[in-house]
Amino acid sequence: MNILARSFLFAGLALSLAACRHRGDVAEAVPADTPAPAPAAAPVGSAFDAVLAGDWREAKNSARDKYRHPRETLEFFGVKPGMTVIEIWPSGGWYTEVLAPYLRESGRYVGVINDASLVEPGREKFYADQNNALRAKLSARPDVYDRVQLRPIHPRAPELGAPASVDAVLTFRNVHNWVMGGTEKEMFAAFYDVLKPGGVLGVVDHRAAEGAELEKIKNSGYLPEAYVINLALRAGFQLEARSEVNANPKDRKDYPGGVWTLPPALREGDKNRDEYLAIGESDRMTLRFVKPRD
Repeated sequence: MNILARSFLFAGLALSLAACRHRGDVAEAVPADTPAPAPAAAPVGSAFDAVLAGDWREAKNSARDKYRHPRETLEFFGVKPGMTVIEIWPSGGWYTEVLAPYLRESGRYVGVINDASLVEPGREKFYADQNNALRAKLSARPDVYDRVQLRPIHPRAPELGAPASVDAVLTFRNVHNWVMGGTEKEMFAAFYDVLKPGGVLGVVDHRAAEGAELEKIKNSGYLPEAYVINLALRAGFQLEARSEVNANPKDRKDYPGGVWTLPPALREGDKNRDEYLAIGESDRMTLRFVKPRD
């Protein structure tokens, strides 16, 4: 076992769950007061430090740590060695670069991707190219990614694995896509089904302005936080806590091109580029739900 592998195996508790357990059990109402616990700092020299500094991480991805706060986010979700963790739609593998090596020696990482042959007409090539790029990324570093499992699913009839078989389901900046595609209820039901009792659903997504109406803004990439919470509650989850670790008060949320106006997409090219770079990535909700034990 090499030095890096030993660090993953023996520095196991780099991420700890600091939880204020507030339950949300009314499907039509967002709990009025659900404070988030302050994330506990991980030990210096931990396995997670080795992961964040890993040479398998693309430089452009590491540069986004200051916006995406992977350490604090995964601490908040309670991810730790020994867990089976599903990431929904890893896309280019930003969190794969972090989760897969962290869980490699103790635990299991599964990336759920869309089966390109089952997506809506006209989108087959997009998903095929995305999936092939992810597979190439994994194949290039078998020393890190050899134990990664990819699970293709039907996007409208998702089956994520055996019922009650997974410790955590995580999704980063994807719920808005399901809302635009009309599949959000199916996805949340699938999350609930695959999680063990007591398992965690961790959600990060672009947060709409207070009071925004879903139908008016859903194609912008932003979502009302209350809508996302109620999606999970209706699926059977309880809301444990909310965190502001990925908040960005500089985000105006009023761009004609939606959230993709901001980095990293910067869809307007050089137009107002410096302004958007100064804002940074979007304001994001970070939510932790749990599947009830009874």
